[in-house]
Amino acid sequence: MGNICRSPTGEGVFKALVDERGLSDQIEVDSAGTIGYHTGNPADSRMCRAAQRRGVSLDSRARQVTRQDLSTFDLVIAMDRANYDDLIALGPDPEEHEKIRMLGEFLPAHVGSNPGPYGVPDVPDPYYGGPDGFEEVLDMVESACPAILDALLHPNGES
Repeated sequence: MGNICRSPTGEGVFKALVDERGLSDQIEVDSAGTIGYHTGNPADSRMCRAAQRRGVSLDSRARQVTRQDLSTFDLVIAMDRANYDDLIALGPDPEEHEKIRMLGEFLPAHVGSNPGPYGVPDVPDPYYGGPDGFEEVLDMVESACPAILDALLHPNGES
């Protein structure tokens, strides 16, 4: 929600994958939260340490998502139902709604099943929990990112 734990993790992990595949000149990666409470702050230090142990840097500064983001980006990933609903409410254009997806849709167990946004797991917010929560977020994000990249490269499912 505040763009200091889950979303900068998604940004950092996805950027690393895009860089690894040599696609950084073709794909822009950014993150934002649905609330502006942490605007300008770096990612949570606990999340940064967990990501760093996996070789991922979280360098972004928190910002709040804007209406313009929905028209600028080809794909907008929500980490949980509350954020998904907030993003849908932000974009009244039905074409923009199709761009908004939940990260859980890209987890291997759900790819291709078309369960809709609420038929997939939320990425839990680790902010108030212990260190295992940060590892769980990283596991989920790392697991989903290859399918997210595939969805961007092949938007109609073609190979």
